[in-house]
Amino acid sequence: MTKVRLCFHDRCFDGTASAALFYRFYCERFDQAAEFSFTGMTHRAAQPWEAGLFDGDENVIVDFKFSNSSKVTWWFDHHQSAFLTPADAEQFRKRPGPRMFYEPDYKSCTKLIATIAKEKFGFDTKPLEDLIHWGDIIDGAQYPTPQSAVELTEPATQLALVIEAAPENGLPARIIPDLAHRPLSEMVRLPLVAKHLGPLLERHRRSIEILRERIDARGGVIFFDVSDMDLEGYNKFIPYLLHPECVYSVSVSASAVRAKISLGTNPWNQATANQNLASLAEKFGGGGHPRVSAISFEPGDLHRAREVALGLAATLRGN
Repeated sequence: MTKVRLCFHDRCFDGTASAALFYRFYCERFDQAAEFSFTGMTHRAAQPWEAGLFDGDENVIVDFKFSNSSKVTWWFDHHQSAFLTPADAEQFRKRPGPRMFYEPDYKSCTKLIATIAKEKFGFDTKPLEDLIHWGDIIDGAQYPTPQSAVELTEPATQLALVIEAAPENGLPARIIPDLAHRPLSEMVRLPLVAKHLGPLLERHRRSIEILRERIDARGGVIFFDVSDMDLEGYNKFIPYLLHPECVYSVSVSASAVRAKISLGTNPWNQATANQNLASLAEKFGGGGHPRVSAISFEPGDLHRAREVALGLAATLRGN
């Protein structure tokens, strides 16, 4: 029996969907009896790859940074900031490997894996079309309006809320096998998901009012600090619903494992958006995409996170 260690971006709809898609792809095209172990990865200030993590016959990374370990057999990513060091980037450029795929132009890793699996390995993606579609919508911020992004009426957006904000550690890893085979409308009814959905929807509604009170919107930039509240998984489109005139957002949040700065671009107001947010974040050890990025600090470095966030907001305002 093949043992597969699958590492994915934790508390992220695209990361979880990518893992589910790879899980089904691998079982159908390579080894139906494979034994999978799922590990959710979080962006932190420290090196994310711990010794001994890659313990499978196959070691897979989806929607997360490159590892230069020779034990990694599959890698899919679409972030600008995919490499921890210039040496890693150079290693990948010179020796990418036949099952290493990096395409930063893709809106979602789910769509990247689907394309590669179909075109290179003959995998039938049709049963997962809805998951692939919503992975691209959610991670690529391709909602038609701010209201559609914040209302959370679709099963996919409700599932994304649970994946990103449920207080239960390890929940995304536990639902991956179901997500690979069940429709999204069934996923939100699973007891493991449904028990969190009601409380999280209420929290979501309260968070709109909290952000309304805390946001400082000036010079086309939204700034707010919710590090004193349990709101790291807030809906990132709320600021643009409240202040559609703004182009960028900068926020500070905190959890038990990190202090975090989030940088975003208003998907519905990009005419004057000329800043690469991933490049800004990389200056402080973070990264992401040109339109959305983040920086992680150690939990005890909240003061530093606030200081950096205020500086970034000033930069984006042109001060």
